[in-house]
Amino acid sequence: MKCKLLFLISFFFFVSINAQDFIFGKILSEDNMEISDVTVINIRTDERVATNRDGHFMISGRFGDNLRFIKSGYDRVSTNVTKENLSSPINIKLIRSAQLIDEVEIKKALTGDLKVDTKTMNPPRKVEKLKSDLAVYMKQKSDPRILAARPGEFVQPKGQGFVIGKIKNKWDDVDFMDYMVTALGYQYFSDLKIEKSQVQHFIYYVLSGGFERKSILKYGFVSDADLMRFQRAVLTRISTYKAPPIQK
Repeated sequence: MKCKLLFLISFFFFVSINAQDFIFGKILSEDNMEISDVTVINIRTDERVATNRDGHFMISGRFGDNLRFIKSGYDRVSTNVTKENLSSPINIKLIRSAQLIDEVEIKKALTGDLKVDTKTMNPPRKVEKLKSDLAVYMKQKSDPRILAARPGEFVQPKGQGFVIGKIKNKWDDVDFMDYMVTALGYQYFSDLKIEKSQVQHFIYYVLSGGFERKSILKYGFVSDADLMRFQRAVLTRISTYKAPPIQK
């Protein structure tokens, strides 16, 4: 009798520990506008869902899980599931990524002072010749005899050096996925009958089929051969792909 009671207690304890809940939430922009087609990833389970047109999502998880929110053109956001999130929705705000502004050349404006403007617009010939001579000198290769070490001076040995610890990849799968969407375009996936909201899910499906990408993630670079190899993998996996239902 004691053995049966102990077994039942252990069973219920195991079920409670591994129980999965559903986490609900909504994603807004910095202007409090609903954002659709945001990929929500549970890092522990690798489950991925996309927000609907109202910005709502639902994903299975439990206390302590790490959720990642990804949308092209926005900064990536991560958050840990708290006990409050299991009973009330999560509100996430995405911030648009900063865009680089083209460099603008600022030229000196005329001051109206004839002496100052003459020097600015028409520098002396000696100054112009000095600038020209310096430009020619800088382009010349240095004489190896000048660069050679003097007797008794320490010379740094040349070599490949050494690395302590594991080298961190420049990319992860999310970076690779963003690159493929940019390189191929949404029209490429639309021609394959893949909806825009399912593109990210489909790319992960192709990667899960054993697509070799260690070198790509290590160096953060996709060659033309890698791009063609990915397209061949797409054609192989498209026939067995089943899109997940859109959460509403």
